[in-house]
Amino acid sequence: MQRRHCKLTPVTAALPPFLKWAGGKRWLAPSLPGYLPRYLNRYIEPFLGGGSCFFTLLPPRAALSDLNERLIGAYRAVRDEPAQVLTHLTRHAHVHDDDYYYRVRSLEFESEAERAAQFIYLNRTCWNGLYRVNLRGEFNVPRGTKDAVILQTDNFQAYAALLKDAEINCCDFEAAIDQATRGDFIFADPPYTVAHNNNGFIKYNQSIFSFYDQIRLRDCLVRAVARGATVLLTNAAHNSIVDLYEAHGTIRRLTRASVLAGSASHRSSTEELLVTMGY
Repeated sequence: MQRRHCKLTPVTAALPPFLKWAGGKRWLAPSLPGYLPRYLNRYIEPFLGGGSCFFTLLPPRAALSDLNERLIGAYRAVRDEPAQVLTHLTRHAHVHDDDYYYRVRSLEFESEAERAAQFIYLNRTCWNGLYRVNLRGEFNVPRGTKDAVILQTDNFQAYAALLKDAEINCCDFEAAIDQATRGDFIFADPPYTVAHNNNGFIKYNQSIFSFYDQIRLRDCLVRAVARGATVLLTNAAHNSIVDLYEAHGTIRRLTRASVLAGSASHRSSTEELLVTMGY
């Protein structure tokens, strides 16, 4: 299958994401322009998370979505009220300590800007940027080791300007992908783990993204390609995933360092899949 390339987007123009996201693609983002199709209409990302690739590519037209309502609320607030979000975040920074973290974690704020600042504050100071809730839907990740609440790279006005013309929706990935038409580019980074690529993949991943969801994702991506969209997918390097996509695109294996571990001594190299479709 012939590969087509676009003119590379200068990485120096990228914006650093304002969120850290477990399973995020900061490690991949600088290389992403080399995998883009030649013609780009609209950028569609149905598993937004920290948005590393969106902030690297800086697409003029985008449809961004995620099933995490609090995450999407934070993006909308940064887009619509960047100054207010920064004001509330700065207040958190001035009084941040262990006790304050747990107090803020337990609160329910009224305004979108306050909730966004709370979300960003907890994301930056919790353990490894992990997002996890209990059965009552309450965020329950413990305090991490990071104390920086305001970052030197923060530029909420620039985030707002980039997000201004983007569609930002809280929805299932299928609803987002089914809107893709000819010339659209889909970057799909579904939830998955890499620690169990060879043993217990389906059992381990079932609670975060079931294998039925993997099949559903494959099927709607195939439909999108049939309508003229192109797809770049990241996924676990497991034989069951290879079987899903080997008839539908080009599969590459990428090796990278795993960073989500309690200590450096437990971190190792992991392998992930990169699948291109419709190129």
